Amino acid sequence: MKPNVIVINPKDNVAVALSDIGPGEAVILPDGREFVTCVAIPYSHKVALAEISVGEEIIKYGEVIGEAKEPIPQGGWVHTHNLDIEERKGGR
Repeated sequence: MKPNVIVINPKDNVAVALSDIGPGEAVILPDGREFVTCVAIPYSHKVALAEISVGEEIIKYGEVIGEAKEPIPQGGWVHTHNLDIEERKGGR
């Protein structure tokens, strides 16, 4: 099947949706792995590739973009409601 997310950097623990993905639908990675979403993931938003614990770093572009404010299950939507973004020197 055709991938519906992109993983920008191999270090990332999130992927970016290439289209809207409904709750309970398959997330299909470019390498062929699949798992199911637990909520709707809007186009261009982040989906957790594996379970992410409270305080764990969220990695996109191979860089830390923040940390989880609450547990995020595999297939969960990663966005401002559960992502604590801290300003870092030099911006992002």
